[in-house]
Amino acid sequence: LLKRPEGHILNVSSMGAYAPVPGQSVYGASKAAIKLLTEGLRSELSSTKVGVTVVFPGAIATNIAQNSGMEIPEGAAENSTRKTTAADFAAKQMVDAIENNKPRITIGSDAKLMDRLSRLNPVFAAKLIYKQMADLL
Repeated sequence: LLKRPEGHILNVSSMGAYAPVPGQSVYGASKAAIKLLTEGLRSELSSTKVGVTVVFPGAIATNIAQNSGMEIPEGAAENSTRKTTAADFAAKQMVDAIENNKPRITIGSDAKLMDRLSRLNPVFAAKLIYKQMADLL
């Protein structure tokens, strides 16, 4: 990338990097590591033509949960009241972030809320996530 006229790295983290998710400690740790890796790369590459962005998506309308290998009770996804973000809208936000060299973006109202809440009141955020996950699993 450094040899090219310009480039961009976009790494996908998760809301799981904000606060603990029951049964997903390793996942959350890996997503927090992606956040720090991306922030470090952005700093190291700041004097180059390579931009770096970290994305924190919330619930995106995909089949990720069904394809994850986790056992999900039948009807749990259909009965969930969680609002999701359309995949094409999420993709557009990521492209816009690259084009505008944004350091980080959150996608979806759930991710935006948890981003703020986890910084203002991490204990409450963890309890809220626990309750939300209990409704899904």
